Amino acid sequence: MTDSRQNSLSAIFCGLGTIAFFDEVVFHQLLHWHHFYDLSTTSAGLVSDGLFHAFSWSATVAGLFLLANLWKKGVWQRTRWLGYFLVSVGLFQLYDGLVQHKLLGLHQIRYGVDLLPYDLAWNGSAVVIAAIGVLLIRKAVRP
Repeated sequence: MTDSRQNSLSAIFCGLGTIAFFDEVVFHQLLHWHHFYDLSTTSAGLVSDGLFHAFSWSATVAGLFLLANLWKKGVWQRTRWLGYFLVSVGLFQLYDGLVQHKLLGLHQIRYGVDLLPYDLAWNGSAVVIAAIGVLLIRKAVRP
């Protein structure tokens, strides 16, 4: 695997793991707004949260191992890495907001409220985060 590819892959894993962890802790555990899977019992929702948390932890650990290897070899490309990190965060959040919330209906951001402001904030921030990541990647690959 090339150093550039490893930088990208490390950032993608860390980004996916970080945003999934943030989502799990803030929206599932602290605010109790939803579970990963809300179409069944609370117990099923809690199990789905546990599996989601295991995914986020595994992705983060894999990304950190790749990052440690890059750091050790002295080939970590900070701007490229941050760009891919932000793109993966933004795209995961957009996937969550569009596919899981709207298309599949696995859960909503919050229940018992007008969803439009939440959906706009969730999906809008996802697009902004991903766009900033794309700009950083473009900056990193310029000669």
